[in-house]
Amino acid sequence: MANYQESAREFEKRWQDYWRENDTYRTPNPGDADFDASKKKSVILDMFPYPSGVGLHIGHPLGYIATDVKARFERMRGYNVLHSMGFDAFGLPAEQFAIQTGQHPRITTEANIDNMLRQLQVIGLGHDPHRRFATTDVDYYKWTQWIFLQLFNSFYDPTVEWKGPQGQTISGRARPIAELRPLLESGAWLLDEDGVPQPKAVIGEGVKAEGKEIDRAIDRGRLAYVDEVPVNWCPMLGTVLSNEEVTNEGKSERGDYPVYKRPLKQWMLRITDYADRLVADLEGLDWPNGVVEMQKGWIGRSVGARVNFPVKLSNGSEDKIAVYTTRPDTIFGATYMVLAPEHPLVDALCADDKKADVAAYRAQASELKAVSAKDDAEREKTGVFIGAHATNPVTGEEIPVWIADYVLMGYGTGAIMAVPAGDQRDFEFAHKFGLPIKATTKPSDSWLKDNAPADAGELDAQALLARYEAEPGSFKVAQTEIGETINSSNDEVSINGLSTPDAKAKIIDWMEGKGIGRGRVQYKLRDWLFSRQRYWGEPFPVLFDKETDQVHGIAQAALPVVLPEMTDFKPQSNEDPNSEPEPPLARAKEWMEVTGIVLSDGSVLPVDAAVGSKYAHDGADYEVRAFKRDANSMPNWAGSCWYYLRYFDARNDVKFASDDAAAYWANSTDKDGKALPGAVDLYVGGAEHAVLHLLYSRFWHKVLFDLGYVGTPEPFQKLFNQGMITADAYTDARGVYVDIHDVEMRDVDGKKAPFNAKTNEALITVPGKMGKRYKNGIPPEEICDQYTIDTFRTYEMYMGPLDSSKPWQSDAIVGMMRFLSNVWKVTTQMERTDNVDGKIETLLHKTIAKVTGDIADLRLNTAIAALIELTNALTKQNAVHDDHAKALALMVAPFAPHLGEELMSRMAADEFGTRKSVIRFDWPEYDAEKAKDDEFEVPVQVNGKKRGSVMVAADADQATVEALAKADENVARHIEGKEIVKVIYIAKPTPKLVNIVVKG
Repeated sequence: MANYQESAREFEKRWQDYWRENDTYRTPNPGDADFDASKKKSVILDMFPYPSGVGLHIGHPLGYIATDVKARFERMRGYNVLHSMGFDAFGLPAEQFAIQTGQHPRITTEANIDNMLRQLQVIGLGHDPHRRFATTDVDYYKWTQWIFLQLFNSFYDPTVEWKGPQGQTISGRARPIAELRPLLESGAWLLDEDGVPQPKAVIGEGVKAEGKEIDRAIDRGRLAYVDEVPVNWCPMLGTVLSNEEVTNEGKSERGDYPVYKRPLKQWMLRITDYADRLVADLEGLDWPNGVVEMQKGWIGRSVGARVNFPVKLSNGSEDKIAVYTTRPDTIFGATYMVLAPEHPLVDALCADDKKADVAAYRAQASELKAVSAKDDAEREKTGVFIGAHATNPVTGEEIPVWIADYVLMGYGTGAIMAVPAGDQRDFEFAHKFGLPIKATTKPSDSWLKDNAPADAGELDAQALLARYEAEPGSFKVAQTEIGETINSSNDEVSINGLSTPDAKAKIIDWMEGKGIGRGRVQYKLRDWLFSRQRYWGEPFPVLFDKETDQVHGIAQAALPVVLPEMTDFKPQSNEDPNSEPEPPLARAKEWMEVTGIVLSDGSVLPVDAAVGSKYAHDGADYEVRAFKRDANSMPNWAGSCWYYLRYFDARNDVKFASDDAAAYWANSTDKDGKALPGAVDLYVGGAEHAVLHLLYSRFWHKVLFDLGYVGTPEPFQKLFNQGMITADAYTDARGVYVDIHDVEMRDVDGKKAPFNAKTNEALITVPGKMGKRYKNGIPPEEICDQYTIDTFRTYEMYMGPLDSSKPWQSDAIVGMMRFLSNVWKVTTQMERTDNVDGKIETLLHKTIAKVTGDIADLRLNTAIAALIELTNALTKQNAVHDDHAKALALMVAPFAPHLGEELMSRMAADEFGTRKSVIRFDWPEYDAEKAKDDEFEVPVQVNGKKRGSVMVAADADQATVEALAKADENVARHIEGKEIVKVIYIAKPTPKLVNIVVKG
């Protein structure tokens, strides 16, 4: 009979053909004739891949194979398993290629998808092909647009308390936008300082919206709203960039062009309304601690106060500068104010003799503003006094107003009260421009000592404190610790002597009573900027009235809004930072212009009729109006926010998923039957998506949950971050990477060294990532052709813990092929016997227990190690029991599915004829009693040092174990002639240790 490797070359292809022909991995949905509602469900997904033109290298499938192993295992354990894969297909690379070549990005994208599918099929992944889609599919992004409209047509009410479908009490809920109007009209909701509608019960005081203000307030209160906000504008690329697309030097990551901060009208999503729930609901999830902390840190919840500083404008009228501070207890130390250069009050405050300076500084500051927080903190401070003063509302002192680029309009209110004694950036700014520094928090003795001025000499703690209170600016840095409050009182209130928390509470209470400010929870998280000036993205399902500029959602019956066919995909670019965006879609003139009617719900139904004419619809006549589309497109985050839900019912053209499908697939329970908050049971992907993708998905999911479209408050119950497969790369003397296929390892002084096989040049080894840039990416099909597909799959799972990074070692994969060859030998070539060897039986049941638990917990490398141990033991027998051979084949099958199919079709032909695939065989059961060891190796110590070990029966009593320990030859030598003081025996849960304590 042919050996394993030769046989696999034939049967691996045959089984892949069989899977396609028999639709082996189709998973039925509720309502299908073959759906078994009695089975529990398991949704196992990988993070959405982008279909790169480069294709996959051997590092990419690590997570895909792991989820495939888990999905096959769960199927064999009797679950209905949903396991599929689609493609996050909108994105810059395809659009850039289209700009360079003129080829439509859809052509590029679909070619890349076809190539990636071919590679995924090579490695034998058991995805359900009927649930596959790409975000660029029109019948997919129809529902992305539909979800956007749910946000557009909703507002968030933080005062609602309600019961979720699982019985949980929830504070806050999205509500239909139509319900906001009566709340505004009645005064139950008011406008806050930013003109945003808020419940009166939350903000206390505000402005009542009247007349047309109500319409503006409603649009402002939507979860999807248009606002003029500071953005990262790159005129040379003609588009707005996210912070992640801007380098620390303030240049575009793509092209290295200057990026400017400037206000532009953009779509925003009100994710900040969900900030508290996004933090609180992390507690019910099975996520890595690091990811949970990163999410909390990104949201950045802080409790502080919004305070108004009165100012006089240059025209003599009065106004207020609002600031948000997390440390209102330090307000007595606010000695100046700083506004962002683009703050709307700058022009109104600016003195005539300062206008030229302010204009010059604004031009300078608009460049290179999109920098990291670290870089911003380390830059030398710059700024300009604008010739105006504000009043510190707790001291009555006039304090100067400056503008500076270390204050950003996109954070807080775009203005700060500067407390240089308590903030390092303010401290540096005050020193540079000679501004006052006043201490308001008592430092610790150690801080005083560590940061004392150079001329402080040997002053004691009391003298240093006196020096600090008199001259805080003479110390090395700002004192940012919390502590006892000092120098903080006026004629009406004193917070001196209070701890920071107590001081904050007291000063907020006083300010609220005086109408100076209010306590407020704030977040580092900003509302989500959602517009991109690109072609290759989802069109916005909205229309702007050409006469009033009022924005309307498209009527659902008119979805999807399909991208127009174009040949020129390049945004208009120039060098002027003040240029206006000209997105590619704006050039599709016919597509941009729409005539339509406004329905009773405020949505617009496009119709083919002349503007001003009447159009009959549902028994009523409507005036036909002129509208224009939004020339922006959605970011590629949009399609990847909710794709996991579409897997539930991917071919449904009436809903994103039927009620029955969503109810079945999105609800999970733990082993005790308690409802779990997450819809997806296992979500596997890289840690690089720990924040944004997960945060955005959670936000969209919660809106859909509030509106009753999904039954769980969270998308992903268990999150697992797989590690990376690393590999050496090689460079020549110039530092140029050499293709891995041209590298040859040669013996040099008894060691292996890399050489360029084409030039014979000695190369330099560079350890690190695997990828196109390093020219060390090996396509998986190359390894599969050389070693078999199942060998490649099993080796990747065996390399180390799934969540750690590990180096690829081509020479080590041979050992995995040897293991599978031994499995082949045991199951197809060894004689059968009816005799059951007791030790093998124990080892088998121990292995089943071990492999079952390890696969369940994704400890896949140790599961394979156990299978190797069992296989090696079986190969040493003269013959193998048929039940043992079948159990081995079934346990190997999730890792090596082609081999599993081949073995079970041979060893259990009749049963296979009924079940049609190894994934429909029952997973082996283990007998807990048989899995127990008959005897154990027990280490023996003398005075805490190991001196030997003994084998003892599992049921041996302490006296027997002690006698065996003392009889051990090496132990006996160490206790001979000495007094045994005591014997420490650790017996449970199994004999673990004997420690003989002696003296003499």
